[in-house]
This record gives sequence, structure tokens and C-alpha cells, in this order.
Amino acid sequence: MLRWRGLDEVPPGWGRCVVTIGVFDGVHRGHAQLIAAATRAAAERGIPSVLMTFDPHPSEVVRPGTHPPQLSTLHRRAALAQEMGIDVFCVIPFNSTLAAQSPEEFVHEVLVEELHAAEVVVGNNFTFGHKAAGDVAKLTELGERFGFEVTGVSLFGEHAVTFSSTYIRSCVAAGDVELAAEALGRPHRVEGIVVHGEQRGRDLGFPTANVASTTHAAIPGDGVYAAWFTILKSANEPEGMAIGQRYPSAVSVGTNPTFSGRNRTVEAYVLDVDADIYGQHVAVDFVSRIRGMETYDSLDALIAAIGDDVDRTRVILGGDD
Repeated sequence: MLRWRGLDEVPPGWGRCVVTIGVFDGVHRGHAQLIAAATRAAAERGIPSVLMTFDPHPSEVVRPGTHPPQLSTLHRRAALAQEMGIDVFCVIPFNSTLAAQSPEEFVHEVLVEELHAAEVVVGNNFTFGHKAAGDVAKLTELGERFGFEVTGVSLFGEHAVTFSSTYIRSCVAAGDVELAAEALGRPHRVEGIVVHGEQRGRDLGFPTANVASTTHAAIPGDGVYAAWFTILKSANEPEGMAIGQRYPSAVSVGTNPTFSGRNRTVEAYVLDVDADIYGQHVAVDFVSRIRGMETYDSLDALIAAIGDDVDRTRVILGGDD
């Protein structure tokens, strides 16, 4: 799969293609429907498929300070798109100039002049152009003028629930990672670098990896979760753990109320592993919420609760490795 950062990377002599457009945060099951329609249309036409996304999130440019919690990094989105058969992952830097373009300008300058779109695949709720003035009907009208087809795809799933990033973010924020996974098609992932924390877990007999998440990451609501822990690409494989292999873990999200903590953290206790993983880029895939965050009146009670969390994590993940 080719990866372009901006339209300047479109190669000379680029021919027709099928384009699907959106932020694609999470690359959830609704996005998978879009991507499947785009790759199918491209295969039928014998031309490449292009996924066009934007960075930063358009809302951050249009309304600074409103960047929504992010379900996936750009790198993760690209990897998932590649798995789904996309030929080109094109990231358009979103800025005030692009935000000010009319629907007609966006279509003519980007889809026609630069990408030479033969077909454009979007969700039925797709909007574009200055102040979201364009919709699927407008895109279809412009397609007739400029010579490309438009396919609108319904993003409805079971029980008339629309697969959307907004819906998934609400599930994650509420701690319902199972509902989030149902809509995503996979467990919700938080990525970050393992940094030094308070070392309380080690003192209690459960050493944890303190994961400093990426900017704007969608962190699940406070509580304890069963999750898979994976070290992503690294120059140095730590002794006792393999890069790319997932390990069962009990993960605490919150402020450590028993110790009157204030900073919200993501701390993963990787079961049956004791390795030096400071500085490693890791992923935490949340599978199930075990319980809410609680305050304990003694260390013995806290240690007993953590032991129970670990036991429940083994049960939840034991048959899924």
C-alpha cells in the first residue's frame, strides 16, 4: 500500500481511481463497509482504491480546542486500511485554507484535478466543504458535472445502531469496552510509551507498566479491565517479552483513589511476566471491564482486590489466546 502525505505526493501520470473520504477514526465496522465498497468498485474498474483522511481532525481547525478523543492513531488507521485492501492511504493536512473551500472547489481541485476520481464512495451522512455545505446529493450533482460516480453507503448495523466514531467514543468513555469492540470489530486500543510511575504496584506485588498515552487518545472510563498488552515495533526487544506478541493483563484506569492520587493513569499489570519495558511503545487492547474504581481502607484489602482482578482476567482472556 502506498502512503501519501498531501496531494504533492500524487505521482506524475496518476490515472483514474476510486476514492473513499472521511476521518476514519477507529476504522470501525461502518468504515469497513465503506472500504469494502471502495475496494470492490476499484477491482471491478481495474483501477486503484484511495482512502483519503485528514490530519489534524477537522474540528480542531474549525473549532480549536474541540478535538474529540481519538480512537486510533494515523499509523493504526493506515495499517487497518491496508489489511482491508486499500491501495493508497492519503493523508490531507487539514488547515484553514481547506476548511474555507466551497464544495465545488474541493471537488474540482482535489477529487478531479489531483486524484482524477472515477468514483467516490462515502457514507450517507457525509458532509464536506465550507461549513459542511455539501452532502451526498451535492456530491452526486458535482459528479455528474465532472464525470465521476458517487456511491453512498449506509452505516447502520444491528438493532438500527449507526456505526459511528461518536457512538464508540461514548461507549469507551462509559467504560463499556465490549460495546465499543462490537462496533469497532476489534477491541478498543490505547497506544503509548511505558514511563516511570509511582512504583506502588511493584511494592504491592503487582508491578505495572505506566502507559503514557498519545495526545487526544480515547481513554476508557475509570475502572479495572481485562486487556491484551503488546509491545509494538521496537529496536530493542526486552528480555522475557517478544515484540508483537500479546500478553494478558489486568489494567487499572484512574487516579488511584486509595492513595489520594490526582493524575489519571493507565497502568497495566502483565500477567506472569517480569521484564524491563520502560521506553517501549506499547498497545493495550481493552476486552472487558471487571469493576469500577474503588477506594480501600487498607493495603490488605487493596491487595486482595487486585488478586481477584488478576484471577478474573485469567478467566476472561484464558480461552482467547
